[in-house]
Order: sequence, then C-alpha cells, then structure tokens
Amino acid sequence: MTNLRPMKIAGIGYCVPKTVITNDDLKKLYETSDEWIYTRTGIKERRVVSGNETAIDLGLEAAQKALNKSGFEPKDIDCIISAASVPPQLYPTLSCTLQDKLGIPGQVPAFDLTAACTGLIYALQVARGFIGAGIYKTILIVASDNNSKITDWTDRGTSILFGDGAGAMIVTESDDGIDDVLSINISADGSIGQMIQTNMPGQCCPLVEPADEIGTGKIIMNGKDVYKFAVTTVPAYVEECISKSGMTSEEIDYLIPHQANQRIIEAIQNRLKYSDDKVISNIKYYGNTSAASIPIALVEGVEQGKIKLGSTAVLCGFGAGMTWGAAVVRLREGIC
Repeated sequence: MTNLRPMKIAGIGYCVPKTVITNDDLKKLYETSDEWIYTRTGIKERRVVSGNETAIDLGLEAAQKALNKSGFEPKDIDCIISAASVPPQLYPTLSCTLQDKLGIPGQVPAFDLTAACTGLIYALQVARGFIGAGIYKTILIVASDNNSKITDWTDRGTSILFGDGAGAMIVTESDDGIDDVLSINISADGSIGQMIQTNMPGQCCPLVEPADEIGTGKIIMNGKDVYKFAVTTVPAYVEECISKSGMTSEEIDYLIPHQANQRIIEAIQNRLKYSDDKVISNIKYYGNTSAASIPIALVEGVEQGKIKLGSTAVLCGFGAGMTWGAAVVRLREGIC
C-alpha cells in the first residue's frame, strides 16, 4: 500500500484475571503432571475468569489502561475494533458493549472481527487501512477472549494450553509524519481450517429435516498438525515481513510472537538466529491467551525491563482459520 497517512501506536494496555490454575491443579481433573505439561508446552500456569467475570471485564480494563497511556479520552475515539473469538455474547458485540462502558460517544462504528489468535494483527491491518485512507483518525483496538469458557476440561490435550486475557491499543494518525507500522501482512488458508474448530450448538427449525450433528461449542484441535503448520509457515512469513519493512533480521530489536507453545516460539527464534534476550516469551505464566497474547507479552516485557522502548519489534501470530500474520512496528517511548 502506498501514499497512506502514517499511523502512530499511541498506547497499549493489558489485563489478565486474578485466578491462577497451575499444572498441579489440573491433576484434579485428569491424569497428568507438571513435568508432562511443561516439557510439551512451556506452560506452568494460566489465568482464567471466575464466576461472572468475562472478556468484557478484561477488555474494559485493558482499554482503559491503553487510553491512559495514549493521552486520549473516550470522546477522541472515532472507531472501535475488537478481535474477539470467544466473546461472552454474539450480540451486542464486544466492541459495542465496550463503547457503552467506556463512555465513547455513539455514532462511531464499533465492530468485532474473528481471526482467532491472529486477531490483533488483523485488527491492526484494518486500522492501518482506515487511518491511512483518512477515514478515521483515532481507533481503539481490543483483543479479549475467555477461552476457558469453551475449553473441554476433560480433554487433556487442549485444556492444558488455554488461558484468558485482554490487550488493547490506541492507534492514531501520526502527528510527526513517522509511521509506526513499517510493514504488515495477513494471510489465511481455509482449506486447513479443520485443524482448530469450535462448532457452535444450535438446532434446525422443528418443521424441517434435523441436522446430522449438533456442535458442542468446545474447542477441538489437532495439536500435531497445528505445530507442523506453525513451524513451517510462520518463520518464513516473519522473514518476508521483515524484508518488506526494508530492514534485516539483525536490525530488529525484539521478536514478540503469539504465545501458543514454547517449542513453536523457539522454532521461530532459531530460524531468525535470535538470542534469548531478543525473544519475548511469557507463556510459562499465562498459557495461550489467543489474540491478547502479543500485547500482554509486549507490555509485561516493558514492565519487567526486558523491552526497551524507542525500539523496533516484529509481532507475529497464527491461529484458527487457519490464519496468520506479522507486523514490524516501532515502539515509542511512553506507549506502555
């Protein structure tokens, strides 16, 4: 895309639930061990919503933190995009609900998009198009999911992986002419979509022929195929995105990948020949938080001193669909 107005990443925030489920806790549900889970996934614990807590609560706090960091107020937002694969309700959408709770004036567009764990990258690409074309000036992006509510907690293969969380970004037309998105690209291949499925429950009208099968609403995943897909597709895609930015892999300060599996993160790291200090991983404490995992890792990395702002990073994700994407971005001082 050429002649786009430059976009600035003005603020980032995140939120995770307080409730912690450890690997040892999962032994109450099925036969497993901390060692078995950790050696296969890199996960020690995950955060999950409890009681009436939902992705709305998580997204609201993440958005408020992003607004505070950005210096903008709710009245300044003229578009809301939520990357939500597991919202607590299909409608009103997560975006519309957050618009109300944040006090963002009506008459601005608010919509959800579903790209699973790649949702943040997809939303960033959509926002870049809107701002670049001059359609909207300041956009709130929220990635919030409560995967624990559609996890089959009797299935050891999938339930060990997922946690809940939210991340949010405020992006706006750059006031200094510098574009914070050096390159971005998103892709999908529906022909392999059966690798990760969530088939929604429902029924046909009683006056017509019934469906052969009714969905359960639970996550169904072929973990081995997802792993093969990720380690063969994502590293090359990241390299291509870096090349399109006009930079080399060596010039990138940080790799902030979707936190799906530590072995997948290491495969991308090895392909790029990055040292451990350049790769941000917090999957050990949060598990797979879907589209929220990248902003959670980014902000926590800054808080812990692992990421120095005034730097560049490559963000990359992949997920159900199958979808995948990557972006090379500038991380300005003060964004989180």
